[in-house]
Amino acid sequence: MAAAAARALFSTSALANNRQVSVDWLLIVVPGLIWGASFLFIAEGLQAVAPMGVTVVRIAIGFLTLSLVPAARRPILPADRAKTAGLGVLWLAFPLSMFPFAEQHVSSALAGMLNGATPIAAALVASVLAKRAPARRVGIGLAIGFGGAVLMALPGLSGSGGMNGQAAGVLMILAAVVSYAFAYSVARPLQQRNGALPVIWRALAWALALTAPFGLPAIARAHWTAASLGSLLALGALGTGVAYAMLATAAGRLGATRASSNNFIIPVVSLLLGVLIRHEQVSPISVAGAAVCLAGAWLIRPTGESAGPRAS
Repeated sequence: MAAAAARALFSTSALANNRQVSVDWLLIVVPGLIWGASFLFIAEGLQAVAPMGVTVVRIAIGFLTLSLVPAARRPILPADRAKTAGLGVLWLAFPLSMFPFAEQHVSSALAGMLNGATPIAAALVASVLAKRAPARRVGIGLAIGFGGAVLMALPGLSGSGGMNGQAAGVLMILAAVVSYAFAYSVARPLQQRNGALPVIWRALAWALALTAPFGLPAIARAHWTAASLGSLLALGALGTGVAYAMLATAAGRLGATRASSNNFIIPVVSLLLGVLIRHEQVSPISVAGAAVCLAGAWLIRPTGESAGPRAS
């Protein structure tokens, strides 16, 4: 009888652990898929409205989407309000302004590929702040994933336009990547203390207030089509609402480095959509790079033994 009870208890515990790992994995994969598509949505939106208009529309729709969830309006600790405002700059207002401007100079596929450098920057920032190096397996996964991102981007940078023709866009994306790296480490303790939705909702409010003065004139001059409007609606509701809330939760549960591994999925999705939807030219080297990025993402996958602190 005791042995049977022990086996049942062990089975229940193993099932709960497997479910926990599955949830952790989904918190990384789903935002990666959404953000992989976001570069296509940005490119479509730019057909109707200037870059800052794209930024303001997506932030406003994301804010309105989360406003429909009562849990997002829960109060946060007074001591965390200033840091939440800072998160609105680091994770939203600044990087979300950079990408539309960058996609005036580079393709949607290349923008997604370069975004694959985010985990390297996030790992470096997290290690410096914690004063310790990431685990060996995580470090290997980051190196492999970054190598894949470089392979995917290389043909675009060495093509007929060369780096000189795309330098402005590349630098804007790298600036956004550095901003994201700091945002991951800022988001984790805020989310653990207050929950993901209240933090992201308030960060979106700050980002909207900061970007609206620059984006509203662009929106007033926009020439909307069904495709561009639908793209920005999806970009805002999914890419700026749902995905940010999920990844803020992941940062609290898994830590900054593992949460940022969704960025290995983003280049693959942006590459496929760029080819299939926008008919962008992609070399075999880029396809090989996509496979390498997936290998890096697999190595950094969350596990039950090292999932890290849980969300509050």
